[in-house]
Amino acid sequence: MAQQTIGTVGISDATVSGALEVTNGRAVLRGASTVTAKDRTAEITLNRGGSIRVCATSGLHVTAGKATTETPLLLALDRGAVEVTTRATENDVLMTPDLRFTLKSAGVLDLRVRVARNGDTCVENRGAAAPVMTVADQFGEASYEVHAGQHLLFEHGSLKEVVDHESEPCGCPAEPVVSVAEAGVTGANAAHPGSEIATKTVVEQHPFPAAVSAGLSPASSLPPTPPGQVHAQVSTTMSYDTAANGKATGSDGAPPTAPVFGNAGQPSSSSAAQPAGAAPDSTTGVRAEAPPPPPAPSAGNIFHSIGHFFKRLFGGG
Repeated sequence: MAQQTIGTVGISDATVSGALEVTNGRAVLRGASTVTAKDRTAEITLNRGGSIRVCATSGLHVTAGKATTETPLLLALDRGAVEVTTRATENDVLMTPDLRFTLKSAGVLDLRVRVARNGDTCVENRGAAAPVMTVADQFGEASYEVHAGQHLLFEHGSLKEVVDHESEPCGCPAEPVVSVAEAGVTGANAAHPGSEIATKTVVEQHPFPAAVSAGLSPASSLPPTPPGQVHAQVSTTMSYDTAANGKATGSDGAPPTAPVFGNAGQPSSSSAAQPAGAAPDSTTGVRAEAPPPPPAPSAGNIFHSIGHFFKRLFGGG
């Protein structure tokens, strides 16, 4: 008797071994086969209708039983996750290393099962009209029924440790969408071909002072001023006049006011920033500079000053 054909799976999505043949890039599963998904979900299209999604890196053993009517399926999951969507029969069986799942009646099955390394087995019998499943212990006589719509977890593969309101999904994890613009990031929404993707500026990637020290950004000549704070600069020139008793004066001969400081106590030299609608500030700040030393007197001037001193001391004219 010829082997029953189970279904087909893309060879680009999975590694397939066992009884099979390859046609148009798809492996035709016959008899007993093993489908191991690569780094993405591999979908087995069933000849009976429906499909089995083998989640990324998971391995599923698939065997076709013998029957005169509809061919039963025997599925064995060592570790990983699968999603089975098909019209199941009472003779279909799903096994994990610890548990055996059978159906009490035929019906439309939307089943998701995940087996962790420590044996935790997550089961989700989706759909309000899903058939009731009987779960039996592979090494004992205990059993458990999974009804329609139930979502539960058998901790360590034990029927005595059941979490009947499991919240974690049991099927394939959501696969990331890679941007077609090859931005090196993933997200829920893929970028459209040719669209621009926002990139960080050099300054954002290398903030001060790293950007300045690396020559990636010009150093600012002035420290930033917080918004709303007024500072001023002067446009007058400073000079040193010995006739004014060694005091620094401005271009108009008036003594300078105290210097105005910006951020971090540094003298401000940017243009005056008056708030909108405010009257101009009558006080102009300056940057005070140390006066240059007076020129050293020549030798002739020294003797002339000494003679003039004695002449005045003894009443000379």
